[in-house]
Amino acid sequence: MKKESRFSNKKLNKMFSKLLAAGMSLFVLLGSGIYVNAEDEIPYDTYNYNYWEYIVKTPAAYVPDGIVTAQSLDTKSFSAPQDICVSDAGEVYVADTGNNRIVVMDQAMTKVNRIIESFDNNGTEDTFNAPYGVCVSENNQLYIADSNNARVVVLTPEGDFVKIIDNPQSEILDDGFAFVPLKVTVDYADRVYVISKGAFEGILVFESTGDFTGYFGTIEVKITPWEKFWRRFASKEERSNQQLYIPTEFTGIDVDSGGFIYASNIDSEGIQAVRRLNPQGKDVIQKGENGNVGGDVRWSLYGDYGGASEITDVVYRGKGIYSLLDRKRGRIFTYDKEGNLLYIFGGLGFQKGTFMTPVAIEAIGDEILVLDAERNSILKFKETNYGTLINDAVGLRFDGDETLAIDKWKEVLKLDENNELANNGIGKAYLTAGDNEQAMKYFKLGMNRKYYSIAFKRYRNNILAENMSVIMTVLIVVIAAFVIGNKIYARKKGKKKQEGLL
Repeated sequence: MKKESRFSNKKLNKMFSKLLAAGMSLFVLLGSGIYVNAEDEIPYDTYNYNYWEYIVKTPAAYVPDGIVTAQSLDTKSFSAPQDICVSDAGEVYVADTGNNRIVVMDQAMTKVNRIIESFDNNGTEDTFNAPYGVCVSENNQLYIADSNNARVVVLTPEGDFVKIIDNPQSEILDDGFAFVPLKVTVDYADRVYVISKGAFEGILVFESTGDFTGYFGTIEVKITPWEKFWRRFASKEERSNQQLYIPTEFTGIDVDSGGFIYASNIDSEGIQAVRRLNPQGKDVIQKGENGNVGGDVRWSLYGDYGGASEITDVVYRGKGIYSLLDRKRGRIFTYDKEGNLLYIFGGLGFQKGTFMTPVAIEAIGDEILVLDAERNSILKFKETNYGTLINDAVGLRFDGDETLAIDKWKEVLKLDENNELANNGIGKAYLTAGDNEQAMKYFKLGMNRKYYSIAFKRYRNNILAENMSVIMTVLIVVIAAFVIGNKIYARKKGKKKQEGLL
């Protein structure tokens, strides 16, 4: 945590800023009822973190937009559903785990198009046993993580049998390894990525043929020097009672159009709860200015925020934007490609628009869907004007239309005048356009030291380049004056010497 102001050396101003921010954070944490939201009856807090990692209140980016239950669809109640998926055709698939079925709805989620409870497996009627995960590939095939049957079932969207992926074989698998698929996704080449229960080594990867090729994206566990030092002198009993340093399991998975895998995990430090894995399995995610893509921070030098988030799922939404679902507090955290935290909304409770046990997140059009396993329902959230402006501005930057993004960010500032993200967005647009002086102004407001330094260097170099002829002329005149002055002084000194004055 940085303790010093980035742009001011005045201690009084710095202390005042900290005290003001601390007061705002305390105001939020005490749960005051005076909110700056887009709606009057939003049942959750909407906030973000500023440069100092204080909580700051924001308008709502998304608000509740209804709930979908089996009763509203005129079908048997869901039972502990665990996953949700939207196909390119717009159909919504739900893994109704407790009922051992897949429910397929229309895009509006007002009617059931079909229910898949069984399929013809080479002449034999086959059924599911706790189907935990579901996805539809770009090639329009349905993949089901049939957990208790230890397999991934591949069907057509209508439920016709295609193939089964099961019983992975490899020397790299531990003896007695049990394949229990929980979540599944498929890339453009029909490679299948599976999160399996207890597979700490990483995500299991299968070729389109169903052949297991290895682990993917293993999370490395780092042991601090202090922990290494302590274990050196600890007794055998003390070491056995300490935490085992084994990799973390992944909890959710999604894929973008370029084949990059977004995989969520639970991070006890609250720093990185999602990875963006390239085809080689290397994490290439960007973490933004604060180096944090883990949801709520666990703590900072300015207070304890009640522990890190427990991220249970991730959805890639396009234009570099992705959202994480926190099962601990029911929050939804949304980031852009650069790792900037865009907005936070959601919460646990019994009110409309809050969750009891959120397990999966999906996006369809401008809406965000959250599957609640305890409520046996899907909660829908729609964009507010504030959310639309941020999403549009980020999308324009992603597409390279920096100048067009300026107007969007300025509209955001009208709704949230202290929004650091908007100030930085405007600054980056001006920087790209070559207006370094304006860029410096907005980067200062956005507390962005990195980009402020870039803009300042460019501004300084431009000033030097524009005035180089004047600078050189002045420099030559000064040098000439110095040389002539020295000669005159030497001549006068010599003359006085000859006259015997010296």
